Amino acid sequence: MLVIIHGNIKTMEEHDYADGYIQIEHGKIVALGDMKECELGALQGDDKVQLIDAKGNLVMPGIMEAHCHMGITEEKKGMEGDDCNENVDPVTPYLRAIDAINPMDDAFHDAIKAGVTSAMIGPGSSNVVGGQFAVLKTHGRCIDQMIVKTPAAMKVAFGENPKVNFSGQGISPVTRMSIAAKLREELGRAREYERKIHENPETPPDFHYECWLPVLNGEIPLKAHAHRADDILTAVRIAKEFGLKMTLDHCSEGHLVIEELKEAGFPAIVGPDMASRNKIEVRNMAFKTAGLLSKNGVLTAITTDHPVSKIQFLPICAGLAVKEGMSIEDGFKSITINAAKICGVDDRVGSLAIGKDGDIAIYNGNPMEVFTKTLCTIIEGKIVYYDEECGLLC
Repeated sequence: MLVIIHGNIKTMEEHDYADGYIQIEHGKIVALGDMKECELGALQGDDKVQLIDAKGNLVMPGIMEAHCHMGITEEKKGMEGDDCNENVDPVTPYLRAIDAINPMDDAFHDAIKAGVTSAMIGPGSSNVVGGQFAVLKTHGRCIDQMIVKTPAAMKVAFGENPKVNFSGQGISPVTRMSIAAKLREELGRAREYERKIHENPETPPDFHYECWLPVLNGEIPLKAHAHRADDILTAVRIAKEFGLKMTLDHCSEGHLVIEELKEAGFPAIVGPDMASRNKIEVRNMAFKTAGLLSKNGVLTAITTDHPVSKIQFLPICAGLAVKEGMSIEDGFKSITINAAKICGVDDRVGSLAIGKDGDIAIYNGNPMEVFTKTLCTIIEGKIVYYDEECGLLC
């Protein structure tokens, strides 16, 4: 059992606690509340209890990265460690990120040290359909033991990336028209496969199309790489044509089509705004976008798109969005509960509540401020990072 006492607890739920406690057993939160409700004497006398005195420091849900390529584009490895894009085929829905993510990538440790406890990880955007994302915990050595949800989304991409990737190969797509047409064609064939197996359950499974069923059934969303306003609206158009859930990832010109996005109702994962404007389609990228979308009712998360920006800078990216107009509260939500809701895992992570995973970060200040230090990171009740100088362990 792990118990945190005397924490300034920000739950991302209805109630916070200026002087509170959290009790975790078997990886789950089993109690939390005001210190007045805590049976501290009994806990201190129990040798099975690991006690952390937060000493008034900020205790909050572990941070969540809603879109990245950590471990699938490894740091320090070059081509040998880059498994992000299957560049020779524009449509690869059957690829699974969990078959390529290396949890030994140094980025996982950087994430933990920054208080990032979970991440949505998957293929890149060179293909019209890239494959299946997964949500993982950031601590572990075996992917199968780190999984929160897989598949969690199906990656699709619009605009410059697939255009550039296939323009030199002599195959389609090389235009935005062809990107949209290929996606429609693929979705149409997937619908036909769904119809066949519905009419005849004995239909032999087709490896290429079986992976589309969770998307077509509304269990997971399309994860649409789209920067430019016209690409964003093409993604919206196609998702509505087929009646699909979708997240708008990057959404760099989302602030230019706010009314349309409000009406469409799809959530946005904004970023990486800390990166350079190295492509034409990101020329209007700015930290103001996340705040403008959030203020106008679009469910919004913030991403580093690691390794485009470093994953450990995720809370700082949220802080820069706050600097450019996002509210502080929405800044916190954009890297916790909003990210979890958008990724479909808010039943387990994103906030501190009884029954949820014991994923917690303790900071000596607001993590969106650059001088703030992570004092302790906890995943499923296990301390996975601890600043030895902080003196919180009792």
